[in-house]
Formats: sequence, structure tokens, C-alpha cells
Amino acid sequence: MRERTNEEWLSELQNVGKREEALADLRAILLRGLQRGLTDYVRTSGPEFQPLAEDFTQEALLKILANLDTFKGNSKFTTWAHKIAIRVALTELRRARWKNRSLDEMTSDETPYVFAPTDKKRRPDQMTEQGDLVQKVLTLIEEELTDKQRQAMELVPMGGLPIEVAAQQMGMKRNAMYKLIHDARVKLKSRLEEEGMNSADILASFT
Repeated sequence: MRERTNEEWLSELQNVGKREEALADLRAILLRGLQRGLTDYVRTSGPEFQPLAEDFTQEALLKILANLDTFKGNSKFTTWAHKIAIRVALTELRRARWKNRSLDEMTSDETPYVFAPTDKKRRPDQMTEQGDLVQKVLTLIEEELTDKQRQAMELVPMGGLPIEVAAQQMGMKRNAMYKLIHDARVKLKSRLEEEGMNSADILASFT
């Protein structure tokens, strides 16, 4: 594998004739990066991680190719590509984690912060609807929340950290963290309702 400048990466990935070799090298770089970058989220040393990493890398490569024109050259190309791969991987891991979780819990202050399992005896139509809602919330989290709100949601409702621990990690007081999560939930709930889904509709998909 040879070293490339930012300009060489862009040139080769945009050139159909040279793309195959560049993609193979970039794939290897991203796979190694995911092994290191996801250690705080999954056990990357086990054999079950490799097929996951392959899937994450493949999706990341597609996103990278589709967004080459957005690379500004403010960092190394491989650093930029690695960030995309990590973001893809975390999104997929969250989606997998939420498959058996209730979105109603996330949008209500009357429930515990950590998601609770839902009924495992769901019908196929309920599972499909739940998957659609999960995707909708993932999209809204990316589009509607501020960076701090997104980070707080990832640490507490989605990550299961105690609010005191999350507040310490973010350099905030507990009450400020609580308000940050509350505001994020309100925003998500409002946007879901704008899409024609109220709390009863959301809960019905998981019971």
C-alpha cells in the first residue's frame, strides 16, 4: 500500500481506471481504523466483529465516493474518510440496539432514561413499523438536534450512562444535562408529531 497525498486520493477515486486500487487501499485503512475506533462501543477482538466491520466499511466507501466533492482538504483525506466510517458504524450499531426498544420511552420525561425492552412477540407488521420509526428518529437526531443535544442523547438514553457520569464527561452540571436531554426529547417529539405520529401511535408500534 503506497502513501497518497490528498490530491492523489481524490484523483484516483474519481478516475474509473484507477479507482479499484485506491478503493482497495482505502478499504484496508478503514478496516484497521474501525478496529481501533470502535473499541469503546463493541468487542472488536472477537471473530464476530469482522463481518460487521466489512459491512460498515462497504457502506462508508459508498458514502465517501458520493461525497468526494465535499472534502475541503482541511485534514488528511484518510482522516476525513475515517470519520465517515466511524459515523456510519455508530449509526448502524444504534439502529441494531434500538430494534427491540421503545421510542416512546425516548420522547417522554415520564419514563426512565435507559430504553427498556419491548414485547418480543411482535407481529411482522409491527416489526416493520418499528423499523420505520427507528429510522425516522435516527434521521431526526442527525438533522434536528444540536451537537451537544446529540451527544447527550447518545450518552444517556441511547448509551445507558447515568446522567451524572454523562454530565461529568461533557463538563456540565447534572441539572444542565437534564435540561439538555429534556429539550432534545421535546424537539424530537414535536417533529415526530409534525410527521403525523403522536405518542399513542409510537407506543402502539411497540406493544
